[in-house]
Amino acid sequence: MRDTGRGVDGDNIDKSGKDQSWIPKIIKKRVCTTFVEDSLSNGALCQCGGERDSHGSVALGDYFSTAIVNRWDSAQHSSEYPTDAFGELQFAGASRRHSYFLRLSWDTHPSLVYGLMRNQWGLPAPNLVVSIVGGEGRTKVKTWVREVLRQGLVKASQSTGAWILTEGLREGVGRCVGEAVRDHATAASSVSLNRVVALGIAPWGLVDNKETLVNPEGSFPAKYYVQNMSRDSCCLDNNHQAFLLVDDGSVGRRGETGFRAKLEDFISHQPICGSGSIDIPVLCMLISGDAGMLERVDLSLKSSMPWLVLAGSGGLADFLSDILDNLSPATAAQSSGEGDGDASPGVDLKDKVAERVKKHFPAEKEPDKLVERALSIYQMRDFITVYHGEQEGPNDFDTVLLKTLVGASKHHASVNASPYNEELKLAVTWNRVDIAKSELFNGDIHWTYEDLKDSMTDALINDKPQFVRLFTENGLNILDYLTYGRLESLYGSVAEGTVLYHLLQRHLVERLGTAASNQEGLPSKLAAENLQIGPTTEITLFEVAKVLELLMGDICQPFYYEAFGLEDISSKSRALRRASKLLHRECSYRKDRCLSPWTSLFIWAVLQNRSEMATFFWEMAGESVLSALSGCKILREMSKLEVETENKLSMKELAQRFENLAHDMFSSCYRSNESRSFTLLIRKSTVWGGTTCLQMGMGADARLFFSHDGVQSLLSQIWWGDMKRNTDVWKFLLTFFCPVLCYTNLISFRKQEDQHQGEDEKPNEDGLGKDSDSLYGHTVFSFSDIKHIDSDEQGPPRTPTIKGRRVSYRAPKRPFIVSRWRQFWFAPVTAFLGNVVMYFLFLLLFAWVLLVDFKPPSSSGLALTEYVLYFWVFTIVCEEIREIFFLGTRTWRQRVRVYMQDVWNMCDLIAILLFIVGVICRTFTWSYGFGRDAMCVDYMVFTVRLIHIFAIHKQLGPKIIIVGKMMKDIFFFLFFLMVWLMAYGVANQALIYAYDPSLERILRRVFYRPYLHIFGQIPVEEMDVGMQWDVPCTDNMTLIESGQEPCRTLHSNWLVVILLVVYLLVTNILLINLLIAMFSSTFSEVQANSDIYWKFQRYTLVVQYHSRPSLAPPFIILSHINLFIRRVIRKVPSIKIQHFVLELKGKDANKLKTWETIQKEDFLTAQNKIQKSSDSQRLKRMSVKVDGVFKRMTESRDVDHRLRALENEMEYCSNALSWIIDTLAQGSTFKPPRPPPASRDVFLSSKST
Repeated sequence: MRDTGRGVDGDNIDKSGKDQSWIPKIIKKRVCTTFVEDSLSNGALCQCGGERDSHGSVALGDYFSTAIVNRWDSAQHSSEYPTDAFGELQFAGASRRHSYFLRLSWDTHPSLVYGLMRNQWGLPAPNLVVSIVGGEGRTKVKTWVREVLRQGLVKASQSTGAWILTEGLREGVGRCVGEAVRDHATAASSVSLNRVVALGIAPWGLVDNKETLVNPEGSFPAKYYVQNMSRDSCCLDNNHQAFLLVDDGSVGRRGETGFRAKLEDFISHQPICGSGSIDIPVLCMLISGDAGMLERVDLSLKSSMPWLVLAGSGGLADFLSDILDNLSPATAAQSSGEGDGDASPGVDLKDKVAERVKKHFPAEKEPDKLVERALSIYQMRDFITVYHGEQEGPNDFDTVLLKTLVGASKHHASVNASPYNEELKLAVTWNRVDIAKSELFNGDIHWTYEDLKDSMTDALINDKPQFVRLFTENGLNILDYLTYGRLESLYGSVAEGTVLYHLLQRHLVERLGTAASNQEGLPSKLAAENLQIGPTTEITLFEVAKVLELLMGDICQPFYYEAFGLEDISSKSRALRRASKLLHRECSYRKDRCLSPWTSLFIWAVLQNRSEMATFFWEMAGESVLSALSGCKILREMSKLEVETENKLSMKELAQRFENLAHDMFSSCYRSNESRSFTLLIRKSTVWGGTTCLQMGMGADARLFFSHDGVQSLLSQIWWGDMKRNTDVWKFLLTFFCPVLCYTNLISFRKQEDQHQGEDEKPNEDGLGKDSDSLYGHTVFSFSDIKHIDSDEQGPPRTPTIKGRRVSYRAPKRPFIVSRWRQFWFAPVTAFLGNVVMYFLFLLLFAWVLLVDFKPPSSSGLALTEYVLYFWVFTIVCEEIREIFFLGTRTWRQRVRVYMQDVWNMCDLIAILLFIVGVICRTFTWSYGFGRDAMCVDYMVFTVRLIHIFAIHKQLGPKIIIVGKMMKDIFFFLFFLMVWLMAYGVANQALIYAYDPSLERILRRVFYRPYLHIFGQIPVEEMDVGMQWDVPCTDNMTLIESGQEPCRTLHSNWLVVILLVVYLLVTNILLINLLIAMFSSTFSEVQANSDIYWKFQRYTLVVQYHSRPSLAPPFIILSHINLFIRRVIRKVPSIKIQHFVLELKGKDANKLKTWETIQKEDFLTAQNKIQKSSDSQRLKRMSVKVDGVFKRMTESRDVDHRLRALENEMEYCSNALSWIIDTLAQGSTFKPPRPPPASRDVFLSSKST
């Protein structure tokens, strides 16, 4: 016969929805084509079970051939035809869910069927297949067997994602499994709803009402009626997801055709989805069963298929458990040898098996065949596990399943491979880290890197952080494991449909389009549009770097550019072209080790929103505070791109968790050492692209982190410079206008001895003083020294070395007059107060010019105050240019982008543009009025800009944030107001005036007048015809068109009054109160966290005024001239940009990393103690102890079984010795010197007397 479907690749089946017209061309059914008379039916039935009338003329024609045939055989007496039953199945009155069904021949190739189920039906790929054998028919299933199936098998299958193969009929075990799957699917969450698939494999001829399934075109769906659903029957079970109806041409016969065994064997050689190194484990589970299934078990065992026998379920299961439990391995070993005499050990074992065959199957006609099958099965007992479910209970059934598969895998593992590798792979697949710890990583097995690397990859891809932690603790070196190539493969495993996948694909198309354009000379965009991305196109680290650049912005330098040699290229287009050329060739960088493996894995986990995995990698990575802030930044940017609400919320929650970790971790560091914690905040990171904690926290919008006292202490120290923080504002102002007072005691300064107290101490073992722990040093906090460094062309190094020892650099002594002057004027707080005072003077000057000296252009020229105003604004423009192009180390494009992101910078830009427009227009007579208007509006913009200056105030700062958030509420309010205002205004105008073509009056009365109604300005005389209106009007159309006032309409005035009442009711009561409620909510939200909001925005103001020159406009022009000479002409680099970025190298960097690592370990230890002391953890530990006691009790039952077997052996030995004694006593050749010993019972009775 033809082997249907051989050579057909099931994976290539088209997923075309309900277009399944190809199925009859490939899948076949079987029809009996030879009538073999059944002798018991008097010629009415064929041995296939069908009636004579149901057979065709071909089957009945050859009487001679049928006469010599004694037994009907499906392979010889049936033929294949295109299947006529396939599609979807709807159970009438049972559920709305559709199942799939297919009628197929018993010799259909399994690959074809498996591909159909996976690709066409969309069944999820299994991580485990459990095939339940036995328990068929209408035999009543025992209660404890039901519990094992419900609480044990289905629950374990749900946690692993399994297929359960049954007969699929509403009887016996199949019905119990279907109900258990239904109940667990109902109680499970939506994520795991379809993790268990109940697959029914039933004989086609045995199914009731199968005629309703027949349709040569396919049924979508076929309505299937189940008769008497409360009783067992041969109808299909509605709780199964799919049915394979195996057809051998027979009718009404129950039996194994061999297709199910072939399907099991085929699936056992398929890899688990997402893990190419692990095959799908298949387990056969025997429940009850008759003697005919013994052949099925024997053949399956010969193909190394593991079996789990449910002892106590009856039938064949009890027979096999009796043989395996009561026949010891020693007896089996003896049976394989040759013995002397008639009573050999082999004969003895065979006799014992024969006795048990008679005991369990007394009605069997051919017991010798059963004995031979049983002996063959006993030789393969290593693949069989006996489960005493009635005694052990269903709670640990998943452990039993795993140990059964592991025991089988140990015996058919290859010689070169470790037998424990298969066990480890299964434990990883099922995510059972508890079994891995107790069985594999208990110290008895020495694991190497080669043993763990594949399992490590599976654990990473399938999000199993507990196994990742276990592997790293037991011999896996992450430096050897994580190469650039393996990191790319991890990114290649990102699930489709996620935000990260779409971002990677977008940048991949961009890179491939650039490569195609370089080769074909086409524009890159056109080449990218014509590009087809195939499944073999690999994601590279360049796409990952572009995604990180998109998410991180300009906070840090690009990642992974050093692997491509692009670290010195600042242009994105050049980097893209060079990377495209490099990746077009064979890349050798993939074999290199990743420079920061834990950080790279942390980024990989964060990009996929894997909470537990990312937290573990954060614990292992260095620079814990900066890493937590970076994770917060990435997640918050990803949440903005996420569309699904659930994923967006989970990203925000994880981002907040990392912000909390950064806050708590820095708290631990701050409590340990204040100076080092300050260094931690401004330390330039080599791992995170040269950024700092402060920069990353600002980019991540980490308000909670900035509210920490340590961060605020650093900002205050920088803000006040060398002056004490408790200095009153009036003292500053007085000294500002009278600078001589800075040399008095009016303002208190920190003493230099306090700054250098550690330098004069006696050096310790390392040659450092007591304050050598301060890696920051006085050169950062002493701003007079900083300005001294900035004033020199080539400043001396901060930490010079003397004979290999690092010593702190002390600035040369200056005269008191110079040093005190610098301490006062170079502090950021002085620059701030100077700008505030001068800005008020600027606004006064601007107001004076607008109100007094802003005269029309004439021959007399402009006033002196106006010239001063223009020069003042010019200095402000120069300062804005300096902030954009001469501040920071970024490229000019990045600087412009950062500048435009600030709202107040945009306000400055608008003010400057309006001022320029006003100045240009005021120089001409014809545009003088427009220029004056522009200057008036510009004055408002400059005045509003004053709000930002007071953000530094602790009380006013949060109020400014409240005002900004309330402005957003007003926009939503205005939307509702405009809808209602326009509706009322148009209707009111049309009702009062029948005809009014004046556009000016229409706009005023449709929009402006209803708006004034809200504030109580209601012209009652005009709107109510009962009131006297003194305005002259006319009804003449010509006069109205010429501009005169039209008269009011009288007949519809009652409707005008009603609309006015409704309008005022909605606007003044409903909408206004809505706005008040929105304002109250915003105020309460911000006010509750006002301290956090203020501390967060304070950082921006400190950085801004710290980077500004000491002089305020208009005197700032002197500082600008000085900077232009130094930066442009003399090419002196700026040192001031390093005040918030400290670069540590060598020993200092290592000491700081070591100290931070120790603080992180202490922090995690404290967190673990707190977690262990919680009530939930105590209950969990108590539960583990109870489980341990229960396990010991279960092991004691195993000891009882062994003792029972030992007693049987002792009884046999006692009987044998008795027989020997009796035989010798009857003989006359030997006479014993003394009588035989008395039995123990006789001895004890004589002793008692």
